Amino acid sequence: MSDAYSTDFSQWTRQTAQLLRERRWQDIDVANLIDEVEDLGKSERRAIASQLTRLLLHLLKWQYQPQRRSDSWLDSITDARTQIHLAIQDSPSLKGYPAEQLADCYRRARHQAATQTKQELSVFPATCQYALDLILAEDWLPEGY
Repeated sequence: MSDAYSTDFSQWTRQTAQLLRERRWQDIDVANLIDEVEDLGKSERRAIASQLTRLLLHLLKWQYQPQRRSDSWLDSITDARTQIHLAIQDSPSLKGYPAEQLADCYRRARHQAATQTKQELSVFPATCQYALDLILAEDWLPEGY
């Protein structure tokens, strides 16, 4: 069945699910199944990091380009927060992951903000000035920073 894994992933997933339902343990492509289960966890973490980066980017733009503030930035901020909260709700073990990733996500967001706003990188603080609980808070925006 490992041939199906490399030639038709969708078919491989259907076959694997069927074999699991039928409890045909000896026919399961265990090595690839293990890889896929591990990748599921990576995907969840990657999604949180991506949303946190997007959230930080729009918070920076909100703070450093007040003249360009828009409803689409607010929508992006709200959606990123929602996606992070939903991912953690589905996988409570990831509750601490945003804190673990904050510095890296901020670094990426800072570079993206400089590029998108056409401002010098040095305009944006080298380290995140926002507390994580505020970043993730439903109604917080960096008005007074």
